[in-house]
Formats: sequence, structure tokens, C-alpha cells
Amino acid sequence: MRKVTLQTIDRKITSILTRLPKAAAAVKIRLPEIKNGEVYVGGTIGLDGRTTHTILLPGEKTDINWVSALAWARGLLTDGTSDLPNRIEQAMLWAHHRKLFQERAYWSNEQSAHDSGYAWGQSFSNGGQGDWRKTDKGMARAVRRIED
Repeated sequence: MRKVTLQTIDRKITSILTRLPKAAAAVKIRLPEIKNGEVYVGGTIGLDGRTTHTILLPGEKTDINWVSALAWARGLLTDGTSDLPNRIEQAMLWAHHRKLFQERAYWSNEQSAHDSGYAWGQSFSNGGQGDWRKTDKGMARAVRRIED
């Protein structure tokens, strides 16, 4: 068994941090084509280095439960790239595009981990996220995702 000291960990962290600016400079992000009526939300870079772009689609559903909202969003595009936004995407939408939403709660595509009868959503009246009963009526907007 190899002994690991704080000094060894410190050297390793320092080595990683000195390489980060070079690695970040090498990342090339290509923006996807945005169609009429769509809004570019942003991109996230996964642990594998791949970028996933999120694009807000036009239209919304009102007073809809989670199961129906999920089916509606996933059925919008025949190529299977449409969905409800996840919680990270919803936080980006709140931060940069909240004026495109009514001041109400919008469903995410994420089911609650502690209770399968609940799903997560984003309030566009106060910016908070929470989980609500899937049978509750909320709002829905759809996104499409493109992986680079």
C-alpha cells in the first residue's frame, strides 16, 4: 500500500492547477445553428470534455401536470432531442432569460430522488427551485440539446 501525504496531495493539486489555463485555452466550442423562434441558453462541458448546448424552443403549455408536460416536451421534435429543461438549464434560464417566462413555476425533467411522486421545477417569480407533486398543475417550456 502506498503512503499518501498532504505534501504529495498538495504537489498533485498544484500540478493540475498550473495546467488548467492551457487546457481551457485549447477548448474549442462551436455554437449550433439556432432556428427561427429559438433562444440559445448556453452550453455545459461534461467530465468527458464534450459540450452539450441547450436551446429554448418556442411555445409553452399552461396548467399541465408533470407527466403530460414531459410527454409534450419530448414529443415536439421527431429526432428525439426535445425535452423539459433539467435543473441546471432552468437556473441558466432564470439567470439570463427570465423575461421570456411568466412569473410561475415551470416543470423540469427531473424526478425527485426522495419521492417518485414529486418532480423538480423552477419558480420564475422568485428564482427558487423545489419539488412539487407530479399531479400539480404547472407550466412547461421545452428545450433541445445538441452534443458537440
